[in-house]
Amino acid sequence: KAAKEHQVPGDVNKVLENKVLETVSGLYYINTSAMEMTCVDSADAEGIVSKSISSHSDLIPGVYEGGLKIWECTFDLIDYFSEAKIQFMDKTVLDLGCGAGLLGIVALRGDAEQVHFQDYNSTVIDEITLPNVVANCVGEGSRKGSGDARKTSEPPSKRPKKAKYSPSALGKCRFLSGGWPEVCQLLLSSNRPFSKYDMILTSETVYNPDYYSALHNTLAELLDKNGRVYLASKAHYFGVGGGVYLFEKFIEEKNVFRSSIVKTIDQGLQRCIMEMAFRDS
Repeated sequence: KAAKEHQVPGDVNKVLENKVLETVSGLYYINTSAMEMTCVDSADAEGIVSKSISSHSDLIPGVYEGGLKIWECTFDLIDYFSEAKIQFMDKTVLDLGCGAGLLGIVALRGDAEQVHFQDYNSTVIDEITLPNVVANCVGEGSRKGSGDARKTSEPPSKRPKKAKYSPSALGKCRFLSGGWPEVCQLLLSSNRPFSKYDMILTSETVYNPDYYSALHNTLAELLDKNGRVYLASKAHYFGVGGGVYLFEKFIEEKNVFRSSIVKTIDQGLQRCIMEMAFRDS
């Protein structure tokens, strides 16, 4: 799928027009159901909203890769960043397969130097990711959120205070859509200066073994020689056959990265956090 860079509009307030904001884990995000109802054809040239609704599917391989939904492993990774005291300050970060972009927004909040967001679908970037980043950057403290939608046993988190960072944080961001190999080529062949990433964050991107080669190559091409990948995944994805242990085996066979499972969550279907680095780093 062709790669495309999405520009931040001059008037960022327009990005949030007709959007319903909610909060989760102390972050603003766009209510997807409301977005789907108001998303007109011009805003969804790919037709993924109507296709997802009509097929009752969160995933249509090669058409729509799940970016309209916030998947649970995203929250596992956010929790891990806090528990492991992962530092984002002055780092260059890629949120790969970003969907709502919450991982990248956490990195922005941690004073990352640059944060880039990639999703397969351009509609997801325009209608979900970019508005979420804008909402969290321009201090939407005056807007009414609809409460914390995270379904856990924890009490709902308070509505986020006015963001401590400013619209200038948007200047640290780039937004890209398209397939991984194409986005990789766009970044590496651009006239624009590009430095490889200190961190690549990705959640629920190893569900389909058919994509492992493209994912592995993208990580190998874009990660700095001393960088780290933090990957969150279910142990197994029923119906598509992928999972963290299968991807771990794939990594071992390629012998480019070393990997370790740094956290396992055994509530319900087992989920894991994996850390990756180059073998020679």
